[in-house]
Amino acid sequence: MKSKLLIILFLGMISILYMFDSVHNSSTGLPSSEEKSAAKNVVNHNDQDQGLVRPIVLGFSQLGSESAWRNANTISIREAAEEAGIELHFEDADQSQSKQFEAIRTFIKQKVDVIAIAPVIESGWEPILKEIKQAGIPLIILDRLVNVSDPSLYVTYIGSDFYEEGRKAGKYVIDKMNSRKDTVGIVELVGTEGSTPSIARGKGFRDVIKEHANLKILKSESADFTFAQGKQVMKSILTNMSNEINVLYSHNDDMALGAIEAIEEFGLRPGKDIIIISVDGTNKAFEKMAEGKINSVVECNPLLGPNLMQAVNELMQGRSLPKRIVTPESVFTETMALEEVGKRKY
Repeated sequence: MKSKLLIILFLGMISILYMFDSVHNSSTGLPSSEEKSAAKNVVNHNDQDQGLVRPIVLGFSQLGSESAWRNANTISIREAAEEAGIELHFEDADQSQSKQFEAIRTFIKQKVDVIAIAPVIESGWEPILKEIKQAGIPLIILDRLVNVSDPSLYVTYIGSDFYEEGRKAGKYVIDKMNSRKDTVGIVELVGTEGSTPSIARGKGFRDVIKEHANLKILKSESADFTFAQGKQVMKSILTNMSNEINVLYSHNDDMALGAIEAIEEFGLRPGKDIIIISVDGTNKAFEKMAEGKINSVVECNPLLGPNLMQAVNELMQGRSLPKRIVTPESVFTETMALEEVGKRKY
């Protein structure tokens, strides 16, 4: 009888201690021994997710592939995105603004983090840029500008000072033709009509040479930034006024290279019979400059990829950016060509 009583008392004490342990753990928020054991077999997915960082997604609308400069620009952007670990959604518009609009609307549907565009022309962008703003996606303008009444529609512009490039070309002509007091006939090959480079390079050039009455632009014609058009347009101009032309100012290297072929086929010597100034600074232009067939090249740097990726990263970190980020550029002449030709990256 006594032994049975002792067993009952012992079991009762164990029950009380177990209840106390359960109440204690419940009140302190600590897991019970069973919960601790079970927890060992449960993977904490939240902890795993914290170790994974979703890459930044950039939607980029490239205007086309019309020139060696543009191809170098595209390569720079692709390589910089890969190096920065940024997921790049790339669309080539093939010189079509409407295709750029389509690409932008696709980026909006994809809910990319940032949109960047290299606009084919300046005008007609305000409605589509408002769609980007309404979607809450920051926009970066690359290489060429857009003409909008509301500058808040984009965060920043990254690229060249095309107006200054035109001024540099004009200053070279003034210095080169300084000894000439008679009329100096100039032919200007313009890029895509309505594009920022065509507008600004033309204005900068004219603003510099206007103080020199003997410097006269005989013909200004678009060759759409391409080799083929540069050759065709120059051939047509030579047929009509070859004896009057002293200087060719080309808004890019591809048009200049096409024009050089036309000049040689016409029986004239590029760089001697006709002084040639071009804009870009591609390797092929430097080769022609080393041969004496181009007299000067105003640099326009296409390697904007690192600048773009840095801007994207800073935007995603909540930092503010300047409204314009202009790349430093130089002017090269024949005497510098041999030294520089092997150093060009595009």
